Amino acid sequence: MVKLFSGTANTPLSEEIAKILNLSLAKAEVVRFGNSEVRVRVEEDVKNDVCVVIQPTANPTDTHLMELFFFCDALRRQEAKKVIGILPYFGYARQNIQHREGEDVSANVIIRFLESIGFNKIYTVDLHDETTGGVFSIPFKNLSALSLLSTCVKNYLGDLSLNSVAIVSPDQGGIERSRKFGEYFFGRPDFPLTVIEKKRSLDAIHKTEAFDIYGNVSGKTVILVDDIVTSGGTLINAAELCLKKGASKVFAAVVHHDFSPSASKKIETSILEKLFTTNTILLKEEQKFSKLEVISIASLIAEELKHLV
Repeated sequence: MVKLFSGTANTPLSEEIAKILNLSLAKAEVVRFGNSEVRVRVEEDVKNDVCVVIQPTANPTDTHLMELFFFCDALRRQEAKKVIGILPYFGYARQNIQHREGEDVSANVIIRFLESIGFNKIYTVDLHDETTGGVFSIPFKNLSALSLLSTCVKNYLGDLSLNSVAIVSPDQGGIERSRKFGEYFFGRPDFPLTVIEKKRSLDAIHKTEAFDIYGNVSGKTVILVDDIVTSGGTLINAAELCLKKGASKVFAAVVHHDFSPSASKKIETSILEKLFTTNTILLKEEQKFSKLEVISIASLIAEELKHLV
């Protein structure tokens, strides 16, 4: 039997997935104590069951990670046959290399925790760098929401020709991601991709600078494609550069909205026309703004789990 558990990070997404699969969320108790410690208790018999835990590890990242680890331990102690982790957003994914001497490589540490605590398989959605998946020694699969995002953006913009739209990667590291989005958007692999040269400050958090643009955006509707938006600085700098180079309008399609406290207001008052994103991370009420369009990835995850049900 398959049992679907939800951590507290994004219960509405878990409920939506369960509904598609015609399942009820399995019962568990998550208690947070006054000293910030957390305790997880499985309230169902899971012996010999395949148990799936859905828990994005977004802000507060450390808190949600510990809860996920404790879920796995509790299920293992109750003799679950397998424990599968669904991490729609993988916290620490951007800390996957040592940028400066003396730094840790946080993503690798999290992967070792997931393996050692007893997960049999891990799923993520649009991992920041797909090569990070190679660090896992247990089965791992990276799902992509780019097809869902591209469909949403295309429906919003209407029937635009290949020559009137520019798909733009806001940095060199997102070229493959932007190309995949463009292939879904245009339904063909042969389209011009525009890339922005960006430099990120290693000393100042969330500070980036867009230097130059490689490709033609003049007179075009620009779609900036990225995996994560936190402060909004990268997107806004890229949008301003595109408009400076003659773009008519600039939209953004970003999988994960890991917003910093000032991001919503910053993006709402920017020259971006609209930001399309997904519900991999629970959107708080104070983070909502008129330029934001959120689509659900529940069908993406449910489709992947159907073979278990």
